[in-house]
Amino acid sequence: MSTGDLRDPLRIAYSPCPNDTFVFDAWAHGRVPGAPALDVTFADIDVTNGMAERGELDVLKVSYAVLPWVLEEYALLPCGGALGRGCGPLVLAREPGLELAGKTVAVPSERSTAYLLFRLWAADVLPAGVGEVVVLPFHEIMPAVRDGRVDAGLVIHEARFTYQGYGLHRLADMGEHWESTTGLPIPLGAIIARRSLGPERLRALAEAARTSVRMAWADPEASRPYVRAHAQELDPAVADQHIGLYVNEFTAGLGESGYAAVRGLLTRAAAEGLVPPVPAGALDFP
Repeated sequence: MSTGDLRDPLRIAYSPCPNDTFVFDAWAHGRVPGAPALDVTFADIDVTNGMAERGELDVLKVSYAVLPWVLEEYALLPCGGALGRGCGPLVLAREPGLELAGKTVAVPSERSTAYLLFRLWAADVLPAGVGEVVVLPFHEIMPAVRDGRVDAGLVIHEARFTYQGYGLHRLADMGEHWESTTGLPIPLGAIIARRSLGPERLRALAEAARTSVRMAWADPEASRPYVRAHAQELDPAVADQHIGLYVNEFTAGLGESGYAAVRGLLTRAAAEGLVPPVPAGALDFP
């Protein structure tokens, strides 16, 4: 597939969530010196995962969980994504202390990092296993739990800050389990770019993403209109909490512990039969 003229805008997809709009604001609005123009598509991560599997677009924000299926065509960029500590998915229920064995659990996607973390947690602490797993869009999960349509739900993003408003209780924190068993940060969302762009252009994209992050940190007010325009009626204070949690030093650069977290997640998931094994060197940046 042709990648087009080098002067053409890069086709990119990321979510309307505050962390992504904060990270990409400067780049998307032409304020990163020398960076290529962007043609932006907004889509939730389950949609961008599918785009990556079909080989659509040049650059995408995806779940780390989908990497084993796309690394032949796409390279993992060492910046711009979401890893962290204290920011993992939660399992919620209407009743505190609900025993999950055999229960129905709603999840946002079976190709999501949240789902992998959930399955790894369940393998450790629920020897009898959960019952049925139901896939729902993430914004429908808390209402489904509240209304009794499912027994429990696996939630991500700003649901960490809002679930009590639905009368729900936290049963478990997937991130706490991951951190306590590995000592590593929690890998959530990755930025990938088409390998056919070539090493030089991929390095330029990584530098543009890193610069955009740093510009957002240097002047947070500059990104506020972009964040608010796409935050789907999210309270501004919650949007700020969201950014504070998911945009951190790993967004500027994965570093040794970031790469260790990604390798650890995919290796453990492959051992459980949840994803295909990742070939040696497939995560290396050109």
